[in-house]
Amino acid sequence: MKTGWRKSSHSGAINDEACVEVAGLRTGIGIRDSKDPDGDRLAVSGEGFSELVRRIREGSLDRP
Repeated sequence: MKTGWRKSSHSGAINDEACVEVAGLRTGIGIRDSKDPDGDRLAVSGEGFSELVRRIREGSLDRP
């Protein structure tokens, strides 16, 4: 089965170096660096991905 990776429409709008791609997997969501598609990947549950997006939006993961 081929994984359908998608890049956000917001990628490249501000900082072209900060692009990730996501894909729906049977057991959750896959995340990878769009500049290194053959590199490491992260798989998280759907709930874990929702929590990650929530924390990004609220800014709780921003560096000081």
